Amino acid sequence: MNSPDPRRQLLLELFRAGLARVDGRNCVRNALNAEPASHTARPVWVAAIGKAASSMALGAHDALGTAIERTLIITKDGHVLPQLAAMPGSEIYESAHPVPDERSLAAGARLLRWVDDLPEFVDPLFLVSGGASSLVEVLEPGICLADLERITSQGLAEGIAIGELNARRARLSLIKGGRLAARLNGRIARALFISDVPGDDPAVIGSGLLGPAGVTPDRIERKVVASIDHAIDSVAAAAMELGLEVGLSARRFDGDVMRLAVRFAHELHLNTSEVRVWGGESTVQLPEHPGRGGRNQHLGLAVARLIAGHSDLLLLAAGTDGTDGSTDDAGALIDAETCARLALVEIDADSCLQRADSGAALAATGDLIHTGPTGTNVGDLVIGLKLSADAARALQDNPDGPRSRVV
Repeated sequence: MNSPDPRRQLLLELFRAGLARVDGRNCVRNALNAEPASHTARPVWVAAIGKAASSMALGAHDALGTAIERTLIITKDGHVLPQLAAMPGSEIYESAHPVPDERSLAAGARLLRWVDDLPEFVDPLFLVSGGASSLVEVLEPGICLADLERITSQGLAEGIAIGELNARRARLSLIKGGRLAARLNGRIARALFISDVPGDDPAVIGSGLLGPAGVTPDRIERKVVASIDHAIDSVAAAAMELGLEVGLSARRFDGDVMRLAVRFAHELHLNTSEVRVWGGESTVQLPEHPGRGGRNQHLGLAVARLIAGHSDLLLLAAGTDGTDGSTDDAGALIDAETCARLALVEIDADSCLQRADSGAALAATGDLIHTGPTGTNVGDLVIGLKLSADAARALQDNPDGPRSRVV
């Protein structure tokens, strides 16, 4: 039996290094511990909303302890950490993502009451991460859930950029686009964000759930505690510790996944660096009846066609939240033999891409990545590796090799 390819394990270790840097629990705990003692002089109510809500809430409890009287958590199905149920004063709502449903409206109504019920003697702390756009909503009068579902589904199918989709959803909302901030009526509050959007703008994260209240000044102290840039830097540092030369992209990627696949394969092939790291979020135009998969699986399969036969090239593409599209897989890790493995099981890569059924293809080749919920959500990480299997084994034998550089 052939020994496992050490390069695949190397890529997974680099991905885990990126996730560790943006872990919601650690980032929130560190941010709160760095605040002046006056911030913890009064009781605190915590509202955590988004895919990373559970881990962010735990970070707040690590830092503030018994100062927290109540915790409202609104997160995606399957993303509730068991430690939260045992915490006194915790109230948990599991909701729908990526397309909202009735639970999103119920969670939105509860969040609105939570804000309205804030006593004068408590300090509100909001913890917001990506996914909040779908998980929680209060609609404008005359707008129904079907309208919101249609806009969301159409936007996802058409491959609209996340910023534009969030703006469209915010126009239907009584709590997005700064309206929840305005409802605080000028009271002092804090908001910590894990960003999954370009520019890390609180006015865009979660469709502006805790963004600025338009032209009306508010008294919310806002801070982004984790973003894709932090994850990229951590991947680069981990690779350098192994003595690998690292190439970083100058900006976050976005746009059509097929165009990006060509770009990534081209850069990976032509550049001299052994590791290349990109961060961002691609878009996929879906057919009327898409198959199984997500944008990272689609990207992985598209790149697999382009690096077939180049034995030194591999690529990992994964969502930092541990999910990709509507699947429970984080993404894909492909190599020069992925398409050959597809041929052995008589699956055509081009046909799968046309049907948006990349997940089925990559399941057959054993190239899917499954992490489960990660406790963060800063967008997508893509890590390319240009290294022979023998060189990777040498790294395993000499893990204390010389530091390399970023290019």
